[in-house]
Amino acid sequence: MTATDAVLGAPVERQEGREKVTGTARYAAEFDAPGRAQAWPVPATVARGRVTGVDTAPALALPGVLAVLTHENAPRLGDPDDPTLAVLQGPHVPHRGWFVGVVVGETLEAARAGAAAVRITYEAEPHDVSLTASHPGAYVPESANGGFPAVTEHGDPDAAFASSARRVDVEYSVPPLHNHPMEPHTSTAQWDGDRLSVHCSSQGTTAVQKELARLFGLPEDRITVRAEHVGGGFGSKGTPRPEVVLAVLAARETGRRVTVALPRRYLPAVVGHRAPTLHRLRLGADAGGRLTSLVHEVTTHTSRVKEFVEQAAVPARIMYGTPALRTLHRVAALDVPTPSWMRAPGECPGMYALESAMDELAAELGVDPVELRIRNEPETEPDSGKPFSSRHLVECLREGARRFGWEDRDPRPRSRSAGPLLVGSGVASATYPVLVSPCVASARALPDGGFLVRVNATDIGTGARTVLAQVAADALGAPLERVRMEVADSGIGFAPMAGGSSGTASWGSAVHEACARLAGRLAEHSGPLPDEGVTAEADTSGEADAESPYARHAFGAHFAEVTVDTVSGEVRVTRLLGVFAAGRILNARTARSQFIGGMTMGLGMALTEDSTVDPVFGDFVERDLASYHVPAHADVADLEAHWVDEEDDHLNPMGSKGIGEIGIVGSAAAVGNAVHHATGIRFRELPLTPDRVLTALLAHEHPPGMLGV
Repeated sequence: MTATDAVLGAPVERQEGREKVTGTARYAAEFDAPGRAQAWPVPATVARGRVTGVDTAPALALPGVLAVLTHENAPRLGDPDDPTLAVLQGPHVPHRGWFVGVVVGETLEAARAGAAAVRITYEAEPHDVSLTASHPGAYVPESANGGFPAVTEHGDPDAAFASSARRVDVEYSVPPLHNHPMEPHTSTAQWDGDRLSVHCSSQGTTAVQKELARLFGLPEDRITVRAEHVGGGFGSKGTPRPEVVLAVLAARETGRRVTVALPRRYLPAVVGHRAPTLHRLRLGADAGGRLTSLVHEVTTHTSRVKEFVEQAAVPARIMYGTPALRTLHRVAALDVPTPSWMRAPGECPGMYALESAMDELAAELGVDPVELRIRNEPETEPDSGKPFSSRHLVECLREGARRFGWEDRDPRPRSRSAGPLLVGSGVASATYPVLVSPCVASARALPDGGFLVRVNATDIGTGARTVLAQVAADALGAPLERVRMEVADSGIGFAPMAGGSSGTASWGSAVHEACARLAGRLAEHSGPLPDEGVTAEADTSGEADAESPYARHAFGAHFAEVTVDTVSGEVRVTRLLGVFAAGRILNARTARSQFIGGMTMGLGMALTEDSTVDPVFGDFVERDLASYHVPAHADVADLEAHWVDEEDDHLNPMGSKGIGEIGIVGSAAAVGNAVHHATGIRFRELPLTPDRVLTALLAHEHPPGMLGV
């Protein structure tokens, strides 16, 4: 085997790793230039209403303040594709935190002081920010996110449930969750005549370019958007956010290069969040443990600015075989910030509820939870009837059980303890769809023997540059060190965002095709290369987005061991194991990083991450990392990720599936199921914080009427 034969799958170090650890990698706020100004937004302080007065004089009187823009003097924008970008276009305030102004200063300190000095008066209106399952304004939308039907049904699930030998009818609640990437949302904009250049912390420069062209009435080829390095996004940077519009407006007003870097506490109100989801699951089964009915109903919220419906019932349509199935989404439009994409939208909260209910059904049946899932493997995708391109969930469950030592588990709740600690273990399945979009790429052979590969991919910390270089080297039959990548520049051509675990499949398909074409041309070429080299291009439109006759999904299994402190109520995850079937793994090092990163986010969802909407003031209470708790190293004791070899010829030239999101799917359910096994108490509301757990433990030890006895 040659070096090029082994390049795909090898644990190659990140190409940009040295730049990041030495601080030379430049992010969107770090593109300085003489005369660069800073801008700071002014958020609304009412939950709903309209601006009735603006006094900018105190701000303009401060030293270093250059300009103040509000709806009274900001340029009119074109109609945005996304209404959340229509900033400073009118007096209406749809929710607290909506931007009603922006102050431009010589320095960050001047801009911030100026923003604090702007005086805004409002006429407040009655508001509603509280979601309930019986909310009178809840309705069934035309579709959920991704174009999924809001409702699906086959068979007679109600009759089947009523006649089932074993039944569970349970409700689960997932609170609002926030993305909180390491790098907050930031943009630097500069005008040069009628040409605009932007450095943006975004998951996709093509989307930003198109939206700015629409808003500012420019041809797309006069706008260049770059996102060379991005410090995470988790979906919140998947589409343009208001800070890039403010930066462009401020740059036009002042004639300066302007940077807008949002403070973290502003993010929950303006960059999206995972909407809260209220779930009702009804599972019916025969005495042998085979599902006879499955009903998953979800109620969630959206804003009055833009409809966004978390597709949390969708995974129930593909996971398990049942002759009767209904899934339903309901949504209530409230006076809240607009929810948006967050890692594994739909699948993450939906699988938490479904896999928790499956655990309850296993207990009702007296069947091992792993065995119950295996017994309900479908022959084809239940929703579409299509054959799976590959589905190795059973192998993941069995391999995970072997590695975890599941056979030694006593199934009885509260069967293990260590002093004041109760010990339990749990399991949950995982799934995520295979997504792919059209993309363009080019590859050039240079006279010095090297190769330049260009694709407008965005590396948000996943190692995309490195994996794409491996794809290119494999297709070219060249050593990896001879391949140089150029990415994240809208001038390269259109490309989909880094989202939906579709980046590598989408960009990689175009890179593979361009490099394969170049390899063919080089094979026919004789003599030295011309000074400009030899180039080949690819456009996967019509191929990447073609309808597949197969249902294409990645699958996995999570196993968790926890301890629950009966004195403090604290839950600790002592072991977390994930085994995944995700096609061909293209880089073992970066793949493991993605898997364990997702699993850790699931751990946070289960134990620490919680957000509440203040019913009086209408904003999220937990707006920074001091109050919104993400896992720290001490919370992750023993974390392992493995995968089964999976060959699938129905995906893309690399045979890969997305891996960025499947790690979070099911992780929280495995932890929750382990806590039930440890305590004998079923918690149906996340997160499992010490106060919530301790209250339940005390109630369990001292039922009503027994206190003081």
